[in-house]
Amino acid sequence: MNKEELYRLGLAERYAHRGYYKKPEIPENSLPAFRRAIEYGLGSEFDVHLIKDGSLVIFHDEYLNRMTGAPGEIEDYTLAELKKLKLGSTDETIPTFDEVLDLYEDTGLPLMIELKPNRGNHKKLSEAVAKRLDSYKGPFAVESFDPRAVYDMKKLRPEWTRGQLAQDYFRKSEGLPLHLIIALSYCMFNKFTKPGFIAYKFEHRNNKALARILAARKIPEVLWTIATPRGYEEAMKKGIVPIFEKIEPEEIGLVKTGK
Repeated sequence: MNKEELYRLGLAERYAHRGYYKKPEIPENSLPAFRRAIEYGLGSEFDVHLIKDGSLVIFHDEYLNRMTGAPGEIEDYTLAELKKLKLGSTDETIPTFDEVLDLYEDTGLPLMIELKPNRGNHKKLSEAVAKRLDSYKGPFAVESFDPRAVYDMKKLRPEWTRGQLAQDYFRKSEGLPLHLIIALSYCMFNKFTKPGFIAYKFEHRNNKALARILAARKIPEVLWTIATPRGYEEAMKKGIVPIFEKIEPEEIGLVKTGK
């Protein structure tokens, strides 16, 4: 699928994963990471959580300890409490959804917004994200590993492009019961959620189930997370949308756009 067709769906031809981060000085899902992505003309993929006080924040993990050293789950904190924490060894803090949207709104660069439900809050999370995006002027798509969140978005905003994140759970079960391993690996909930694209794990891409899904629906394919120039170029040449990280601009011919 070419760039124009992707943009019509609110999709970019490539995305920086959790912003264009560069550890340790530019942490993942930080405002500097998103600014760096914009400098290179990149859309960003990032993760949204609904926390204790109803705020929406950008953070990947369920637990805070890896990135901040703090105990517990992010959903149990208020925004004021989270803003006291630092990302990695930097002085950067966990950004809000508003802060990232404000950075991107006037750039024309598409966003890939992953919904990160926890403890069954998929509907409340979807409703809060939808309400905020109603006033956002830039291009975007939403996605989730949780088919319930994808279905929520189908019901709430059927005109928006939404995607199903997936992987081969037979190879990495994530502690799921067998019936969910089968259903999620084969994207069996697509019958109900009707995703506009599939985002599949790069290492699991040679998958007969994925090939059948894409052939049947003729929808865009997105691959996550690509961490080598070779993988990035392979995806781009095939018209597959790469979500990438840990690749320097000169390795794939990126130049600053002046934005």
